[in-house]
Amino acid sequence: MKKSQSRFKQIVATHLLEQKWNFVIAVFCTLCLAGADLMKPWALKIIVDNILLSHPLPPLLSSFAESFEREKTFSVVLVASTVILISLVKGVATYSQVFITSRIGFHLAHKLRRALFTHLQRLSISFHKRSETGELLTKVTTDTNNLRDVFSEFALGFATEFVTLIGMILIMFLVNWRLSLIVLAVFPVLGVISFYRFHAIRESARKQRKAEGRIASKLHEILDSILVVKAFGRERYEEIRFESQSEVILGESIRTARLEAASSRAVDIVTAIGTFAVLVFGSLQALDGAILPGSVLVFAAYMNSLNAPIRSLAKLSAKISRAWVSAHRVSEILAIQPEIEDTPGAISATDLQGEIVFQNVSFDYGDDRPILDDVSFTIRPGEKVALLGMSGAGKSTIISLILRFYESTGGEICVDGIDIKSYKSDSLRGQVGIVLQDTILFGATVRENIAYGKENAGDDEIILAAKAANAHEFIVKLDKGYDTVLGSRGGNLSGGQRQRLSIARAFIRNSPILIMDEPMTGLDVESERAVSDAMQRLSAGKTCLLITHDLQLAASADWILMLENGRIADQGRHEDLASRNPDYKQLLSYKRHVLDASTTVN
Repeated sequence: MKKSQSRFKQIVATHLLEQKWNFVIAVFCTLCLAGADLMKPWALKIIVDNILLSHPLPPLLSSFAESFEREKTFSVVLVASTVILISLVKGVATYSQVFITSRIGFHLAHKLRRALFTHLQRLSISFHKRSETGELLTKVTTDTNNLRDVFSEFALGFATEFVTLIGMILIMFLVNWRLSLIVLAVFPVLGVISFYRFHAIRESARKQRKAEGRIASKLHEILDSILVVKAFGRERYEEIRFESQSEVILGESIRTARLEAASSRAVDIVTAIGTFAVLVFGSLQALDGAILPGSVLVFAAYMNSLNAPIRSLAKLSAKISRAWVSAHRVSEILAIQPEIEDTPGAISATDLQGEIVFQNVSFDYGDDRPILDDVSFTIRPGEKVALLGMSGAGKSTIISLILRFYESTGGEICVDGIDIKSYKSDSLRGQVGIVLQDTILFGATVRENIAYGKENAGDDEIILAAKAANAHEFIVKLDKGYDTVLGSRGGNLSGGQRQRLSIARAFIRNSPILIMDEPMTGLDVESERAVSDAMQRLSAGKTCLLITHDLQLAASADWILMLENGRIADQGRHEDLASRNPDYKQLLSYKRHVLDASTTVN
């Protein structure tokens, strides 16, 4: 946790250092605001004591004494006009302070969001698989906004209220220390109220933030699976589940509002009692001649004004409580270190030939249950290898290890004779093209989705890749052609069209190593033909790893690896396996039976 706090503090401290001159201006505005609040009741005191009752002026104003005696009407107007001047000063200072502190707060939130987003992208696949997406979204958006709000309102807002409070107390002590003790008597009670409120609201805010993360995850999950929800008619079921999560937020929000309302009323009552005591004892002292009536008015005004900063500080305590929770949640993310990091002196993977060697490779997720167990094989440059096996046999794990999404727990993986741990992971992945079963497209234009495979790709390259992937013909028929914006995950395209865009994205990368994970799953016959033709062109001359259950597709490979329970059960060419391996023969027999049945039906 110390490491996360240091990272969090480093971001905040660096930002504040960059904004130091804005802080100087904001501090000046704070002093102006505090001074304006302190000066407001003194115009009334001077009018009552020194003009209406003709008491001597303070030494600083003695030069106005004769004028006050001769022109009392003019003097009243003149002194009263200072109220307008003070309000103008306060208005300009308030505007400047709010603008500056808000800008500092917005920039801080921006930097925190950027740091969190960058950090999340660098964290391992295993982290993202065990994390709730909605919870992460809440931390990147809501929590950073909480920090922004409390910073922009608290950083100098609190300073203004605090300086004003201290200034009022000092002035009151200079005017009459006995009445000042009455005022100070209310502070311990207000301190207890604020302390209780801070801790209660902080706990409520923690529960609320957690519930918001869960509800965001639930919303993301439901919307992402809306076809399944509708197909099974489970809308009402999901409404009930969503409502139960929302009720937690509702309950904590109401509890927080109740705590804020109760403490605010308690502050009002305590300050009202203090004002009552000041008025009674001050008036009694004025009757005895121990204090001027105007001084009692100043005390009453200050006591009434004390209510505002104390109430503001009480309200700020709720925001501070939420920000405290948010800062902790942000720090938790920043504390997590990427599981895959480049070693010192790592080299860039450039101009690879595509040789891949697994030597006694093992892997597990830290639970001593092997996913891969002592796997060894060699793929020569330009060779196409098919990976066959039941679900859980380890096919996808082999791909993930090559891409360094995980680190092997044993053995060595080499590309072009160099351990992949010696490569910079980003540069290694840059040498691999990927076509997945679950085609992932972004809510952007067709052009941007294809160009995602290569930074700064030109229009000619994009169109050429689309043509090679048999995608150009259907793209130009879309409403806006290559500028058509796709729906989420390409939902406004057919499965075959999505797959061909994925192949075009791999084409434009033109990498020496190609990975294809069940590229034909779920496609109709016509789409299969178009995708198969595009795949043949894409894989030409490249080292290709093909995960498939389609034996016809596997037969086109140069080599087949049969995986079972994390081990290589057999390997060889299609003809060799068909002649000697009983499991492979059984798969072929089943495939022919399915094809015959399909032909009969048709």
